[in-house]
Amino acid sequence: MNGFGRQASLVTVRMPGTCGELVQGVLQGVSFHVTCPVDLFAEVTVSRVGSFCPDGRRNWSKAREAMARTLVFLGAPRTRLGLTIRSEIPRGKGMGSSTADVAGAIVATAELARRPLDLRTVARLALSVEPTDGSLFPGIVCFDHREGLILESLGEALPLAILVLDFGGRVDTVAFNLVDRRSLLAPMEGQFREALAMVRAGIAHRDAWSVGEGASLSAECNQRILPKPFLPAVRREGQDVGAVGVCVAHSGTAVGLLLEAGRDDLAQIRARLVRRLPGLQRTWLTCLVSGGIRPVSCLPEGHGTSRAQAMGTT
Repeated sequence: MNGFGRQASLVTVRMPGTCGELVQGVLQGVSFHVTCPVDLFAEVTVSRVGSFCPDGRRNWSKAREAMARTLVFLGAPRTRLGLTIRSEIPRGKGMGSSTADVAGAIVATAELARRPLDLRTVARLALSVEPTDGSLFPGIVCFDHREGLILESLGEALPLAILVLDFGGRVDTVAFNLVDRRSLLAPMEGQFREALAMVRAGIAHRDAWSVGEGASLSAECNQRILPKPFLPAVRREGQDVGAVGVCVAHSGTAVGLLLEAGRDDLAQIRARLVRRLPGLQRTWLTCLVSGGIRPVSCLPEGHGTSRAQAMGTT
């Protein structure tokens, strides 16, 4: 059946953000990254009330474009739909906020239409809007964020605390990824293979140090593409406090200090870095989680209006 049925009036899904990527580079001319999902989430709600732009203060243009493309793909009429996004994922930092919005909007629209999509199709639709993070897939995966050509499941997230560091600035990740830098990355392919192998082995054997070593190698390679002047200082501080490594947003500004989970001194480490790193503006204490879109709610007809209003849809 094409079009929208009468069984649900509102669907909400939850999508994790990221601390950049554990690894990013090229393999035989194909772009790839290894996902680094964290426990910062966006909740995307699509409803059968309202319109594509329910809140004049926010246009959510990418998510609305994703909704429209999903309707076309499903052969459903372009109907009036409400959209609300509540996100704790920082924007413009390379932390997956756009992927959370876009992928969440696609999944919620399809669920509302009673035409659920497999995740590869969700990824293809998301890639038609913009370069997309593989964090929409369960676990930790290796994914081609430009063409969707590589997808390898590496396993479930292992226990890692990630102290996300923001030294300011923003990067337009869409514009950044529109530039083809494969010729610049190709000479470092051996290092990317080494970094990927270390992270793959670390996840398989639950070895945080191997994951940290691979992520740190990838971060150093990225200094030739999108330099982060403060990265050497972060690495020195990390070594002093026994961090297993660092990760970065390869097309953003965020840096993550990787620490073994369960340490009782994480708050003290956070305070130390705030004191000792000039220019540090904000921090988030997060943990590595498995990726994937989490269903939150699917409200039946007759219950959607009040919930939608509570979520800000008109």
